[in-house]
Amino acid sequence: MALVAANVLFGANFSLYVSLTQNGVNFQQIFILQLSVATLCFAPYVLFSKQSYRIAIEDFGSIFIVAIMVVYGWMYMLLWGASQTSPIDASMIATLGPVFTLFVAHIVSPQPISWVKTVGALLAIAGAVTILTDKNYHLFGTTNEAFGNALVLFAVIAIAANTVLINNQLRLYGVVTIMGWYYIIGLTMAAPFFYRDFISIFSLSLSKFAIAELIYVTIFGTVLPMYLLYVGSRHLTAVHTALYRYIQPLVATALALLRGQNIIDHANIVGAALIFSGVVAVVTGNIFSIRGR
Repeated sequence: MALVAANVLFGANFSLYVSLTQNGVNFQQIFILQLSVATLCFAPYVLFSKQSYRIAIEDFGSIFIVAIMVVYGWMYMLLWGASQTSPIDASMIATLGPVFTLFVAHIVSPQPISWVKTVGALLAIAGAVTILTDKNYHLFGTTNEAFGNALVLFAVIAIAANTVLINNQLRLYGVVTIMGWYYIIGLTMAAPFFYRDFISIFSLSLSKFAIAELIYVTIFGTVLPMYLLYVGSRHLTAVHTALYRYIQPLVATALALLRGQNIIDHANIVGAALIFSGVVAVVTGNIFSIRGR
């Protein structure tokens, strides 16, 4: 239930990002507000947790580097890309995480990859390429969102690399402790560059509905789902956690269609089918390999 709720909340973000940018809120303002609120919520746990003061210097160095990658590689790039493209495309591409996690893990620690996972990775990449390149023919109308899609794909690669690189520290110190340090380090590094964006948020003339959307993406679209994701991932396997991500494009697509933000085209249909089948093969590859033996 925690993972269902988390992915429903995450999925709604893609539609709200587009809506907010159309109402005069730039993605930098959303970024620094999300980062500030998340830091406010998670920092007390980190500062008063014994685990935080048991972190070795070399581990903190790794956390610092990965925190920059998470904040700028994932959060910033995802917001930038999602504000440039459609909620449907962005949410579909965002489910590619397990594929790139597989690639990065193989680079860091080379191990044999089953044929099921290999085929799945190729299918998922084919789906991403379909969405990235086929932007000319649509069932209803035409749009050009390739740049935004590429940014979202970059964000997915960044978070996949982070997952592998910080794996040992996550096991030693816990997800909440590491995540709290991500936000503290990220806000410290971002504040000198984005403080004007933060201040300017309060001078915007926004409708009550836009203000509600802004509150949603900062609290119900960031802090709450991150906590629920932590709770859910503690009790379920990585396979379950990955497969629940497909709730996000369902929610994003439904909202985008209801709000008239986008249309479903052939690229969406073909890309979604390839990505879904590919990621399922990647996250269940070991199961099939074991049964085959």
